[in-house]
Amino acid sequence: MWLMLPARSSIFRCTTLLCRRTAPFSTSIFAAAARRQKGRQPEEHEDKWNYNRSSLFNSSSTNEDSTKFKLVTANDLERFTHPPRSVKMLVRDFIEDSLYNPNYGYFSKQATIFDWDKRPVEFSAIRDSAEFDAVVTERYAAYEVEKQLWHTPTELFKPWYGEAIAQCLVSEYLLKYFPYEDFVIYEIGAGNGTLAMNILDFLRRHYPSVYDRTRYTIIEISENLVQKQRQKLRRSHPGVNVIHKSIFHWDSREPAPCFFLAMEVVNTTEKAVLKQDNFAHDVVRYDLDTLQPYQGYITIDSEGEFDTMYTQLDDPLIGSFLDLRQKLGHPLPISRLFRNFPMARRLYRNLPFAANLSKEEYIPTRLLNLLRTLRNHFPRHRLLLSDFCSLSNTIPGVNAPVVQTRVQNTMVACETILVHQGAFDIFFPTNFEHLRDIYECILSQPSTQPTQYPESQLIPDPIPDRSTPLAPSVNSITLGANFFSSHQSPSLNRRNPLDGVFSASGLPVGERMSSVFKHSEFLETYADLSRTVLRNGENPMLDFYKNVKFLF
Repeated sequence: MWLMLPARSSIFRCTTLLCRRTAPFSTSIFAAAARRQKGRQPEEHEDKWNYNRSSLFNSSSTNEDSTKFKLVTANDLERFTHPPRSVKMLVRDFIEDSLYNPNYGYFSKQATIFDWDKRPVEFSAIRDSAEFDAVVTERYAAYEVEKQLWHTPTELFKPWYGEAIAQCLVSEYLLKYFPYEDFVIYEIGAGNGTLAMNILDFLRRHYPSVYDRTRYTIIEISENLVQKQRQKLRRSHPGVNVIHKSIFHWDSREPAPCFFLAMEVVNTTEKAVLKQDNFAHDVVRYDLDTLQPYQGYITIDSEGEFDTMYTQLDDPLIGSFLDLRQKLGHPLPISRLFRNFPMARRLYRNLPFAANLSKEEYIPTRLLNLLRTLRNHFPRHRLLLSDFCSLSNTIPGVNAPVVQTRVQNTMVACETILVHQGAFDIFFPTNFEHLRDIYECILSQPSTQPTQYPESQLIPDPIPDRSTPLAPSVNSITLGANFFSSHQSPSLNRRNPLDGVFSASGLPVGERMSSVFKHSEFLETYADLSRTVLRNGENPMLDFYKNVKFLF
């Protein structure tokens, strides 16, 4: 348990102070507070209150010094057969180890994807959504009760959900690349391989000339699912390439235009794969005196007890995310009053037992890794990503995750991230508008690969591209009087063109910027909704997953 003690600037004299045990609570804290009230400066040995453990609320029975624990990463722990002891790690490493450790991780040992049988659901024969729920529940019963069983929209609504994805991709491909380029698709988080099967079946049936030019690659972190995907797809679509590798370890470059799918990420966490809602996050808190960020570590003592500690920011990935957010003008997760008026913060900080740090904020640092990988290794990609935009039953904090497990077919939610590794799922909501801004800014930056593209400036609030059926129509007044002027800057809805990439007219090609769409907007544009209508007119493919959005 952690106590936020009233601290002043003396705490910043040395980073190690943030990891020290505090003095006895009953004497030093009140003495230091009294001196502040009288206007006296604290002595050198006083007022060095940190953001971490309090001797009054010391939950560790061993009373170990966590500063001496070994600092580890999730990669260091891959060879461990049991959760580690006497270590500390950044929160993103704790989450990755809990979910993906090959020996005890949640997805490696616990989770099972709900898979319909070969017969798709006959929606027109189902009376209403209540009966549909009963059908799903009945088929759930075919699985063992104690399994961590999750379902996905691709499985519930196959093949119609997958065909909507296929229609979206092929529409863009026919508009821009056919017949001069192959239809190249990469997918991470392929689960049972159902989405790939539905997409390829749809192409072969409706677009045979496109199917003949399709190259489909699955990037899969789970060895078990690699075998399952290959077995499922080999007979019908032998050309599918399934690569057993984490996307974060990807080291080859795809020079051709391609589509990158990060799907199967809605409803609940369902697969032993890297998905965006399970991408590990870090935790930061902000000093309420200076608004400076502090990064969170999780410590595990020799008895397996957890604690959290905060130190001054020095992790490059966390720092780069916060710098990027500042560049984009996204506000800190602190009240506007505190952000804009230092006096309000000072008044608050002088209150008895006022916290010296803001509440926890979970930032998607691994997602930043993914976007950089796409920029560096898939320079001409188009990303289609779907995920939660909001969640209920989250733990306390900003952008906080849901931490839960299933016991005898009953969902059990937790109020902390400090749970036994491998026994609980941890998944996050996504702010899609912020994600879009970050994604476009990352793509505007120069790649770390050789022969890269010129650096460009991110133009805020881009006008959506009007060539997509999802975007509303506009008139010339919206575009502005100088839209066709030779002095006008490049169109606000386009990224800067890549070096060496030209259109048929000989002009450089700039990809259109991504847009955010509601789940219903996407499906109403690309899905054959008549296939999933129930007898009473309800459509569960539209009505379910209202807390989901698409980035495309």
